[in-house]
Amino acid sequence: MNIGQAARTSGVSAKMIRYYEQSGLIPPAGRTGAGYRDYSDKDVHELRFIRRARDLGFATTEIVELLGLWRDRSRQSADVKRIAENHVAALQTKIRELQEMADTLAELAHCCHGDHRPDCPILERLETPENDTPATIRPRSGAVARSRR
Repeated sequence: MNIGQAARTSGVSAKMIRYYEQSGLIPPAGRTGAGYRDYSDKDVHELRFIRRARDLGFATTEIVELLGLWRDRSRQSADVKRIAENHVAALQTKIRELQEMADTLAELAHCCHGDHRPDCPILERLETPENDTPATIRPRSGAVARSRR
């Protein structure tokens, strides 16, 4: 099948398929007599594997490693599990970091009057060097706000 058919069947865009070939993630496709890429069902199966791994947030380096293990019938599942567990830990760290950012921004938005005055704790926080960040955000009205972290 040509690259357009492979893209539709696998759910991976033609542009990404070309990128995967250029980067070495997948081997170059065979070519027809006219020079067009020609993909097999096996190639499409591999592209689906890559798409599912990308959907789960695996980095390209991890996908290379997973592809190698997937292709190696003498692999040890412990190696696959290690990659997955490391990825879960990284995702959980990212979730915590994102939650901290959301909490901080929610607190700043809570402290902002959102009126016609120019005073804005959101902008004040953004201009404050990270080492000088106050432990507590106080609204301009004088009321004490909750601790940021």
